[in-house]
Amino acid sequence: VQLQASGGGLVQAGGSLRLSCEASQLTFSTSAVGWFRQAPDKGRELVAAVGWSGGNTYYSDSVKGRFTISRDNAKNTLYLQLNSLKPEDTAEYYCAASRGGPSYRPYAYQYNSWGQGTQVTVSS
Repeated sequence: VQLQASGGGLVQAGGSLRLSCEASQLTFSTSAVGWFRQAPDKGRELVAAVGWSGGNTYYSDSVKGRFTISRDNAKNTLYLQLNSLKPEDTAEYYCAASRGGPSYRPYAYQYNSWGQGTQVTVSS
């Protein structure tokens, strides 16, 4: 699966953004997918993930209640709705896909396809 992320930008604290990730191959519908982020001088962090069925999701404690992950298998597209953004959400955001997986994959090594990243910058 090849992935193309988009939707990042500069937003004020409290604002919203929606990230999209388009997949180029049909195996997207049977892939567990997720969003990671990496801030400068920090490791890559799993933000949200979902299994291929869409009914099994994970959110990190830092974004729970503010971010929503969703997928449209008919459009081969993954989304991440970011609400109530904070300056600490500033990072490069990456989408990733894992072959198989009715359930979400919690670890980066489980993902075999990665998008190029989209920058989210939240000003205070």
